Amino acid sequence: MSFFARFAQNRGALVGLIILLAIILMAILAPLLFPESPWRMVQRPFLPPLETEGFPLGTDTMGRNVAAGLMHGAWVSLLIGLVSTTVALAIGVPLGAIAGYYGGLVDDALMRFTEFFQTIPNFALAIVLVAIMQPSITSIVLAIAIVSWPPVARLVRAEFLSLRHREYVEAARLVGQTNATIILRQILPNTLSPIIVLASLMVATAILLESALSFLGLGDPNVMSWGYMIGAARTVIRQAWWLSFFPGVAILLTVLALNLVGEGLDDALNPKLARER
Repeated sequence: MSFFARFAQNRGALVGLIILLAIILMAILAPLLFPESPWRMVQRPFLPPLETEGFPLGTDTMGRNVAAGLMHGAWVSLLIGLVSTTVALAIGVPLGAIAGYYGGLVDDALMRFTEFFQTIPNFALAIVLVAIMQPSITSIVLAIAIVSWPPVARLVRAEFLSLRHREYVEAARLVGQTNATIILRQILPNTLSPIIVLASLMVATAILLESALSFLGLGDPNVMSWGYMIGAARTVIRQAWWLSFFPGVAILLTVLALNLVGEGLDDALNPKLARER
């Protein structure tokens, strides 16, 4: 059975994929449907949803279009989630591979370095890093990547420890392949399945972290994000419930979709584990 057939057997994963594709489409269409800046004041404040033509989700405290902010915020959230996860993988995969392949003192040194970052709560460290670097897309991406790479390094290390003495690795050593070649061509391709699954979950975590930072006022002041929309609406939640409800639902659906897709990828890439469940 092919990968796609195994993935399609998981109905939850298919639902998650449909939701995720809809959110990606929403981000792509945002500049076309709402070409004006989402920061622009276009109507009177506190217009309820579905009461005025052109404003299906109403307006916020400053008379800005909530639908425009929601769609432009999708692009920001997905961008930060994908880029920060890519940076975290670029840090964690090489460190974990080197630690797991060489073992000994190299492993001990790299794991102690990894544990140093894990002793500080992720969110607290992210707040400190963004505050030091000044809130911006770049600083948020770097902060999330820095707090996200240790689990990647530990996962890759564990995979390398279990694979480094396999027959095909020993055969590669016997024919004279270098350590770098063995790591990149022999072992790393066999660790991609758990890395891909973890990456899908890391994107969801990154979106949550970005939303929390923006909620606290540490988001990029030049871009609209779902976290900022919720944070700006928290003082008027009784007067205008829709201002925090819609971006909150968007975050919920995005994170849920990514988790469902991650579970589907796990089942498709590891069919033996799926059958055991």
